[in-house]
Amino acid sequence: MDRGVSIIEAVIARDADGWRLDRALADAVPTLSRERLKVLINSGAVSRGGEAHRDPARRAAAGDIFAVAVPDPTPAHNLAQDIPLVVAYEDEHLIVVDKPAGLVVHPAAGNLDGTLVNALLHHCGGSLSGIGGVARPGIVHRIDKDTSGLMIAAKTDRAHVGLAKQFADHSIERRYKAIVGGRPRPADGTVDAPLARSSTNRKKVAVVAGGKRAVTHYRTATILADAALVECRLETGRTHQVRVHMASIGHALLGDPVYGHAKGKTRALLETLGFRRQALHAARLGFIHPIKSVALAFESDMPADMQELFSSLNV
Repeated sequence: MDRGVSIIEAVIARDADGWRLDRALADAVPTLSRERLKVLINSGAVSRGGEAHRDPARRAAAGDIFAVAVPDPTPAHNLAQDIPLVVAYEDEHLIVVDKPAGLVVHPAAGNLDGTLVNALLHHCGGSLSGIGGVARPGIVHRIDKDTSGLMIAAKTDRAHVGLAKQFADHSIERRYKAIVGGRPRPADGTVDAPLARSSTNRKKVAVVAGGKRAVTHYRTATILADAALVECRLETGRTHQVRVHMASIGHALLGDPVYGHAKGKTRALLETLGFRRQALHAARLGFIHPIKSVALAFESDMPADMQELFSSLNV
């Protein structure tokens, strides 16, 4: 760790062989966006064997090891806001929160405040890792605005790097509860389908040949009226993974405004309950503490709106 700079080691995955360097690094270091990596590459902050690589379009090879020098961020301009947080665990290195549905994770166009980052800045007194950049201090991973459940944030750069490695290695345990339309057949199974941005709608993710490998293991927990409660265990962690994978096998999440299309009685029930989000909850999060090297695991019950939907369908 150099003064004023955090060094992240990035190993190019086998699946990323031949990809553009910026894309391959974004796959290897999920805490850094592809656009940010382009800037770092162009500035000479990405090197291999001591030699800087300044072309984001150069091809990467599987097994290549790059050093990514991430400058310490300039002071964040995000506003610390007193937004209530449900804290599942906290120490001087990291914090695990139970995010409510409707809370955006970090500031972006259209949501410049009122986010989880604003709440964390207030709660942690500004003590958050800077590796995610000024807009995303402490954020190691994220879940969708309208998905509820467990998330982890790093308070120090050392914790951030250690957690990021576990996410990149797919060793983080993540289990979601989802209420889906219909009854999956088979009741338990695995969806192994690559994901990428849809070519027809850039706001959507789709199963695309040549996309990033994505694997979801699902298990039917409870059969409901024209629906089912399923537990999804993520082997990978791609954007909208559970939502797209379950929709791809004909069992979209109830309430999903992008990938779901409930009909008949189910649609009427959703309207009666005012349920207007994907029925998805991050129910379990397990990892090795990046500093203390102890195994930690946390569980969260489904929130009231999903419980109400579950009860209404459990007939």
